[in-house]
Amino acid sequence: MRALLVVNPAATTTSARTRDVLIHALASDLKLEVAATERRGHARDLARRAAESGEVELVVALGGDGTVNEVVNGLLHHGPDPDALPRLAVVPGGSTNVFARALGLPNDAVEATGALLDALRDGNERTVGLGLASGTPGTVDEAVPARWFTFTAGFGFDAGVVGRVEQQRERGRRSTHALYVRQVLRQFFGDPHRGRGTITFERPGHTPVRELVLSVVCNTAPWTYLGNRPVYAAPGATFDTALDVLGLSSLSAAAVARYGTQLLLSSPERGPHGKHALSLHDLTDFTLHSQVKLPFQMDGDHLGLRSSVTFTGVRRALRVIV
Repeated sequence: MRALLVVNPAATTTSARTRDVLIHALASDLKLEVAATERRGHARDLARRAAESGEVELVVALGGDGTVNEVVNGLLHHGPDPDALPRLAVVPGGSTNVFARALGLPNDAVEATGALLDALRDGNERTVGLGLASGTPGTVDEAVPARWFTFTAGFGFDAGVVGRVEQQRERGRRSTHALYVRQVLRQFFGDPHRGRGTITFERPGHTPVRELVLSVVCNTAPWTYLGNRPVYAAPGATFDTALDVLGLSSLSAAAVARYGTQLLLSSPERGPHGKHALSLHDLTDFTLHSQVKLPFQMDGDHLGLRSSVTFTGVRRALRVIV
């Protein structure tokens, strides 16, 4: 099988020696080409060329969720076609690795490589659904290119946290869970819109839901991890359905304490709930509008400020080795 291994040399949890061992192991079973990313967006370009070549059967992403997101967007540049596109495999190398862990892969690069080789020998794969976010026609964001996400997108508060984390990482800080917690607190005290929500949720045939402060879109569960602890914002989300949404209409100190505790204690059976929580399951088409520009993120990658985003849930988008 001809395969392309896309390696992020800046991946948080893998060393050059570990990557060499993994490459050797994969090359023993595959006709392997290795490409290291050199800039933001490079993994997307590499995966796009692999898909367009018609010769590569498998693309392996070695890195964190950002690397995986880029590879997925490269593979799906011309749209989803699970039977024709190369299959995707993931070797986790980031700090959280939500997509890989949601697929049931070990959160260790060496163990995950062994699991990948076993799955290839046994022919184990699945077709997963993905989310697509695009600019909304008739708005200032209409021209924003569409982009796929694998596990989550956020509009508002949580995207602001992601942006703050990225700023800290650009200053040389390591991506740790403690860093995320500190940025949550800073976003809470620095967010000028948490007192009165500016987001409106709209979907065809339903009454709009207004004045949301936070909107999280999930393509799978868990939503994220704190160390080894899974956190469920939308426990019903799966790779086999469309998209789930969690919206909050209050981020007062009492609401943050309530919903923060519910997230920490969340489980596959129960996530955040209450009078200020909006929870919706298996949605294929909807839009989030805001009266002011708000931070937007996908798969933990901050994408700047938006006033409107349209979402589409695609149930069968890509084949993945598991």
